Amino acid sequence: MANIQNPTSNIRFGEVAERLRRSTVQVQQTRGRAQGGGSGIIWSGDGLIITNAHVAHGSHAKVSLWDGSTYDASVLNRDERRDLASLKIPASGLPAATPGNSSALRVGELVIAIGNPFGFIGALTTGVVHSLPGRQRWVAADVRLAPGNSGGPLADAQGRVIGINTMIAGRLALAVPANEVATFLRRDSVSLGVTLREIPHRGLLILEVATDSPAARASLLAGDILVGIDPDELHDEIDRRDVLLLRFTRGGNPAIREVAVRLRVAEAAA
Repeated sequence: MANIQNPTSNIRFGEVAERLRRSTVQVQQTRGRAQGGGSGIIWSGDGLIITNAHVAHGSHAKVSLWDGSTYDASVLNRDERRDLASLKIPASGLPAATPGNSSALRVGELVIAIGNPFGFIGALTTGVVHSLPGRQRWVAADVRLAPGNSGGPLADAQGRVIGINTMIAGRLALAVPANEVATFLRRDSVSLGVTLREIPHRGLLILEVATDSPAARASLLAGDILVGIDPDELHDEIDRRDVLLLRFTRGGNPAIREVAVRLRVAEAAA
């Protein structure tokens, strides 16, 4: 655990920590009888929230801000491989975090983690960078995390978010690098409004359809299986055209249907 010795530095550190707390939110998920929760980061002032995919595992969530206000959030996009999800709440003028450059990190650098472990709102812990992204593509730090920290910020000493806290492994905290978040937002700024699961050799099963999403307006339903995008074979990344011609099957009927979907483009942070 790193210690800040200089009194002047303590004042600066307190300011940085307070800004991070105001940019950190609590994310609560209810899906059937199962309840879960974690943390998230205000990525832009217009209500864009970044968290872990395993925290926002449905199409909707509850987001609580530092001042106690609570909003219903829509899950815009999820990437289970990166363990990232983007949410949107109907709010503006929010205290957005400042993204940092995770590629510029050095081993031994001071880092700060903020989250909501065990219901303690805005809990802070500090440590140093232990190792940097390699084959596993994680930032590893010796900060103390607990259930409820997932999805919260890992920041440098200036308060710039350089990772999204995800898990503990071998007593080290692992965070998704902030540069991966930038890539996620660029590649997934188009939202179809569905939660998908791959079915090998068949296509993508729609698990959930968000209310008032492009998929809902096109009358796609949970249980439909997406089998293609005209004119290309379907993969688990939706392409960026404004209108997609989707091919799908429904209700176990092998007959292939087609529907044109006009996509919603979510605002992505630079």
